Amino acid sequence: MEIVRVTESAAIAASRWMGRGDKEGADGAAVDAMRFTLHTVAMDGVVVIGEGEKDEAPMLYNGERIGDGSPPQVDVAVDPIDGTRPTAYGRGGALSVIALAERGTMFDPGPCFYMEKLAVGPDAVGRVSLELSVRENLREIARAKRSSVSELTAVVLDRPRHEPLIDEIRSAGARIRLIPDGDVAGAIATAWSDTGADVLFGIGGTPEGVIAAAAMKGMGGEIQGRLAPRDDAERDRVRAAGLDPDTLLSNDDLVAGDNCFFAATGITDGELLRGLRFHAAGVITESLVVRSSSGTVRFIRAHHRLEKLRQYHLLPAGLEGGS
Repeated sequence: MEIVRVTESAAIAASRWMGRGDKEGADGAAVDAMRFTLHTVAMDGVVVIGEGEKDEAPMLYNGERIGDGSPPQVDVAVDPIDGTRPTAYGRGGALSVIALAERGTMFDPGPCFYMEKLAVGPDAVGRVSLELSVRENLREIARAKRSSVSELTAVVLDRPRHEPLIDEIRSAGARIRLIPDGDVAGAIATAWSDTGADVLFGIGGTPEGVIAAAAMKGMGGEIQGRLAPRDDAERDRVRAAGLDPDTLLSNDDLVAGDNCFFAATGITDGELLRGLRFHAAGVITESLVVRSSSGTVRFIRAHHRLEKLRQYHLLPAGLEGGS
């Protein structure tokens, strides 16, 4: 339960930047708050998925040691804001997310920024593959759910690169939900029946794929990935790092073992979680916490008092003095 405090603090800090049009400001505030809280958590953590290499990211960089130094030893993947654009422009679906796993069990994507992904919920686990066509995967999902392809909803990031994919889905007869950003939420939505999402297709950030894998292990869903270098130079760097961009990565490749944790807190309203709510006495947050070893999924609604937010320097501008 300690890790939900981490995403709550990042979400609260990011909220002061909502709608201001400043992605860097929002991300910087979330990073500061997340790092501050992480160092209070009882763990010996190493950032495997972070804000980048040390020279480019002074905090929460890949390889940074976090936590108070006590056991357990864990790999950590962080995304202080999954959806900086929605946060900056006041749009829906932004989350603060984190994943933890036993040391040495989390996939390090090296220099590869993007990954082709396929995510499904518990009903379709073991029935789909990135080696199959979109039409074949949709048919398998429909069979697993005892429905028709026309009743399925595919989640896809709204990007020009996905125009051929969107045409394939439409040709197969399925419905499409285009999302502007934040495919961590898109992936895990497939594993939660209330969202109406059946499958996630498309290319998105590799770090987000690893983070989503931790959640899917606890929620009973499945995510597959395949590295998608942007050009020949990146492909060469991927191979130099000892990675094969053509290898199909299973959920267990992305996060090995069965003892991992995931937490997410809503920054702006989404289908999975509501965003922050402010009132005279403080802030209300909604979070999701998943533990893979027990298969427990918790939704947490928390009330944060103003004086405590001030104490930890997380109070959004405009609420000082209770105004």
